[in-house]
Amino acid sequence: MNPFVCLFLALVACGGGTADQPARAPAASPSPPAAASTTASGHAPSGYVPGSHQDWCVEHGVPESQCTRCNPSLVPAFQATGDWCPEHGLPESQCLLCDPDLKIERPPKEG
Repeated sequence: MNPFVCLFLALVACGGGTADQPARAPAASPSPPAAASTTASGHAPSGYVPGSHQDWCVEHGVPESQCTRCNPSLVPAFQATGDWCPEHGLPESQCLLCDPDLKIERPPKEG
């Protein structure tokens, strides 16, 4: 069998997703401990201010307001600005597979 087909099947079977269906963590996997300013699910609480410390998706390690895996409706905006990695189905600015040295840091707490 073609090695690319094998890789594709392995990724899909393991939840790697595709450009149309981004990867999601398996339901049974343990989630990281939630920070005090996130909800128990590890996501930003309702009413958060974009760009603030609360604007954070613990599950994916990016700002909640920019998390295309949690909010696929954001994908067209990233694609329209050319900030899209079609190979991994993520914004290029968040693709650690393409740029392992990329640093995505949570803003500090205020006060």
